[in-house]
Amino acid sequence: MPLVYATTADFKEKIKEGNVLVDFYADWCAPCRMIGPVLEQVANENDDILVVKVNVDENQALAVEYGVRGIPALLLFKDGKQVASRAGFMPKDALVDWVKNA
Repeated sequence: MPLVYATTADFKEKIKEGNVLVDFYADWCAPCRMIGPVLEQVANENDDILVVKVNVDENQALAVEYGVRGIPALLLFKDGKQVASRAGFMPKDALVDWVKNA
């Protein structure tokens, strides 16, 4: 599944079903740029994980709503409910393991 981008307007619709990994990021953030290709690989290699990216500069209200204080912030949703969160870079295998076992 390719990466999906969300805004405040369509966020709830995007996370409502299945395993959804949300990446709160900013274009100017170096660690965000580092994890970007990893998230793309996770999205392309795992049909059971939807990866959604949210730009914090463009969707500040959403970042505040979910308590994002540092980026990259990774939030995991299962059927619309937040079940876990992490901050910072993670290697691909650790990221997939975290998503599947959270």
